[in-house]
Amino acid sequence: MLTTLKTSYTDTRAADLAWALGRDPLPALAVLDLELTGAKLQLRLLGASHQVLLEEEQSSCSETVACMPGSSTPLPLGVSKRVGEWEYEFAARVETLSQGSFAGRAQELLALVADHPNGLAGTFPGSPHAFTAMLAQRHEGQVRWRTWHAYPQEGQLVVTRTRIGARMPVVL
Repeated sequence: MLTTLKTSYTDTRAADLAWALGRDPLPALAVLDLELTGAKLQLRLLGASHQVLLEEEQSSCSETVACMPGSSTPLPLGVSKRVGEWEYEFAARVETLSQGSFAGRAQELLALVADHPNGLAGTFPGSPHAFTAMLAQRHEGQVRWRTWHAYPQEGQLVVTRTRIGARMPVVL
């Protein structure tokens, strides 16, 4: 699903993004509710940032990547931790692209997410390449999602990937 977000573009630097687990739902500009084999997933666009809410059986988790006033947790390169009975893994990277490469990558990502049944993307008024996009799936008992946060004025694309699921037993 592709939508135009009815807001000004306020998160204007990739470096301003922060990461948090366990935050309450924040006001969203666009929402996609998904059912992925027993898992209820809500993808939420919060301006140039995102929030994912996951519920499965008796467990729940929320991930937020956004400009969060007062947050002391910058966007990490990687996180691996237990969340209840789940294993949670998060990774982020920043791609810096030339203006021409950025425009091509933006069009490619928006086309990928816009037509996907588990995808949500929002573009901002004023720039066709200013967007936030999210794509979710269930694979081998885990719920996974990827996000892209575009900052065309900097030529930067923040890419995140998350997977969460039951602990897998170690096989020796």
